Amino acid sequence: MGVSPITSHVLDAARGQPAQGVPITISYAPSSQTAAAGQSGVIARGITNNDGRCPALLEPSHELRPGVYTVRFDTKTYFALHGEKSFYPFVDVTFEIDQPAPHYHIPLNLAPFSYTTYRGS
Repeated sequence: MGVSPITSHVLDAARGQPAQGVPITISYAPSSQTAAAGQSGVIARGITNNDGRCPALLEPSHELRPGVYTVRFDTKTYFALHGEKSFYPFVDVTFEIDQPAPHYHIPLNLAPFSYTTYRGS
């Protein structure tokens, strides 16, 4: 069984557990200029599962192209599920691919007033 070429794992650092119920979208633009001009198009949507993952954002057969990708995490919706407010209503992680690899993993460590991310494996 294949895996989505872009995956994510969201951890709630304040609770010390996976963040279930975070809506995620992935957008694509062919260049940084078109992305900066707001001309990206949504190519995937999903919601994190009980392990804080969204394993099927894109079909495993989806071929990534050179360009700019943005993974948007709807953190306001997630914190509202827990009766909390969040300083950041969403987190955008934008990255550029020159030569597509088979897989990109974009983790997010989340708290109501902070977040961190990195390129995972």
